[in-house]
Amino acid sequence: MKTSTINPSSLFSSKSYSFGKLHNGRNHSNYFKHCKSGLSPIFFIWSIGLTAIFCFFLLCPPNPLRFSSKQQQKQQHLSPIARASIKPQSGAEKCDLFKGKWVPDLNGSQYTSTSCVTIPDSKNCFKHGRLDRDFVNWRWKPDNCELPKFNPHKFLHVVGGKKLAFIGDSVARNHMESLLCLLSQVETPVDVYKDSEDRFRTWHFPSSNFTLMIFWTKFLVQSKEIMVNNTGTGSFNLHFDKIDEKWASKLPTLDYVIISDAHWFFRKNYLYNENKLIGCVYCNEPNITELGLNYALRMSFRAALKQINNCKNCKKGMVTLVRTFSPAHFENGAWDTGGGCNRTSPHAIEKAKELEKRYEYELDLRKLQMEEVDRARKEGLGQAKVFRALDVTWPMLMRPDGHPGEFWGNKWMKGYNDCVHWCMPGPIDVWSDFLLAVLQKEISSSYKHTAR
Repeated sequence: MKTSTINPSSLFSSKSYSFGKLHNGRNHSNYFKHCKSGLSPIFFIWSIGLTAIFCFFLLCPPNPLRFSSKQQQKQQHLSPIARASIKPQSGAEKCDLFKGKWVPDLNGSQYTSTSCVTIPDSKNCFKHGRLDRDFVNWRWKPDNCELPKFNPHKFLHVVGGKKLAFIGDSVARNHMESLLCLLSQVETPVDVYKDSEDRFRTWHFPSSNFTLMIFWTKFLVQSKEIMVNNTGTGSFNLHFDKIDEKWASKLPTLDYVIISDAHWFFRKNYLYNENKLIGCVYCNEPNITELGLNYALRMSFRAALKQINNCKNCKKGMVTLVRTFSPAHFENGAWDTGGGCNRTSPHAIEKAKELEKRYEYELDLRKLQMEEVDRARKEGLGQAKVFRALDVTWPMLMRPDGHPGEFWGNKWMKGYNDCVHWCMPGPIDVWSDFLLAVLQKEISSSYKHTAR
């Protein structure tokens, strides 16, 4: 957030100017005439009084922030960093963190491909031969404030004693892995759990008793791949009235949920509700209604957020963040037709209108996710659950340079480019900048509410 700075000299500029006039020319001589005219004792007494008042305010300055006793008691239970996080910052209330532009930042990344030992091989672009490095030398600048760089110490204080889970596909995992690298610069996490397919992982940070998890799911709802001759077709049956219990069963243990999904929906799928086929996506079959990808994505998010709202055993005050659609940047073809992503710098902000037209579909997906967040928030009023958005779509639309491309080290799929996931380090690290800012704002909002 943007913090206003004050030039110390400006606090005294007007007084210094008056003092200067008093000691120049006619004002200077008049001052001594008054002293000679017999008023000097009065002036002497007046000076002593003024000096006493000045000393009093110097030694006992008034506190501009007056808290009620209830507020003071609340703050006594907060750590210094947590107290700092709830201080109002200039422009914070009016600022849209997700509306802005990328600006150069020669400080680069907070970690490297060698300082973070948990970088997955497929995201370690430098290891696999990527030579250009300017793509890590940018930071996101909101239009009306500043977005602070991620502070791992502050984050661990904010989430101390809590459990946070990413729920979604491999891009959700990409975000978790980025956050893990950022946090590992101040503390080495303990690898607590990994399932047989490495899709559910748990990490623990002992110093703050913080637990970080990833729950992998294709569609958020229950799904089953359609098989032909015991071979997977890549198409699925989705059931909007049945949630994927593998992640849903973990909800009561969580304090923070970051939920996202989309990329598995870009295929032929069949859609069910109460075991009845209601339509499809990309099936182009007679007697089956083509409902479209947008409908399928919306219904899956609606089902997932409804599950969270209806969770009776979930913790009071649980915060759910929907991370909006993260766009791919294939050019000159799709992933399986030679498409690639070879750019080495962000799109310029001057091309915003052009980008809005080019990525109209991606922005529509983002829009429906935002609508479902609003719907869940309204339905959850009075249930002590919080729903917010990590609205990363527009910032990431502008970063075609941040994907692994050909530098992802998959020897089984040579010739194919990864323009969906993100290099580490890289632009994806800003998602944790957003995450910390949103959590701090939520803590501030909650504090103000409870302190009333």
